[in-house]
Amino acid sequence: MRPTSFAPSVLQQYLRRHKIADLPELKRALGTHTDLTVFRKLKQLDYLASYTHRGRFYTLPAIAHFDDRGLWSHEGVWFSRHGTLLATVEVFVHQSANGYYAHELADVLQAEVQQPLRQLVRRERLARTELQGQFLYTAVEPSPRRQQILARRSAQAVPLVVNSAAVQASPDELKTAILLFYGLLDEQQRRLFAGLESIRLGHGGDTLLGGFLGLDVHTVARGREQLLEQNVLSGRTRRLGGGRTPTEKKSPT
Repeated sequence: MRPTSFAPSVLQQYLRRHKIADLPELKRALGTHTDLTVFRKLKQLDYLASYTHRGRFYTLPAIAHFDDRGLWSHEGVWFSRHGTLLATVEVFVHQSANGYYAHELADVLQAEVQQPLRQLVRRERLARTELQGQFLYTAVEPSPRRQQILARRSAQAVPLVVNSAAVQASPDELKTAILLFYGLLDEQQRRLFAGLESIRLGHGGDTLLGGFLGLDVHTVARGREQLLEQNVLSGRTRRLGGGRTPTEKKSPT
């Protein structure tokens, strides 16, 4: 009696219909109780395994529509053009202009990255440097590592610069230039400038800008709220009635 023959096209059609599937679903679709049979047929299809959910879900390259970062998700399950979570973490850190803190990379990949980061450091495929009480993960090679650390320090020293790695100036020079410009603004303009940059920076921006510009955090928050509410006075620093009460001039008797 000839053994039962399983066609990989059955899995291909099932995945095209459902986009992703786990092993029990694929076994039912193929009509087998053996894991190895499913993997043999998947191998013929050049399948992809998810890097989240412990690699439990599968899809095909033709189904995954990767974004410019090489990531794709379906129903909260994430896949990477680079393969496993370990490989994806390594590629992302190497391609980053200023390295990654663990929490930043976790937000980008929608996955817990502490364990793969530790493995990559232990295998000397990534390096880590402590900056401001946190570990920054960078490339191992000296030159790109130096560039990533310098870019990160510049970004932290001058939070207003969008891409400090592309600016041909040191953090001190950038800070001096920004503070010089800031000193030319009037009271309202300073408040609004700080509020605008706080909006751009997002969570924690009020505190960061307050420390950088020497402003009270409530002043930064007020500038931010003014911009969001479109409550800005044109051509006037204070509202009418603001400031000190003018003294009445008396004519000499």
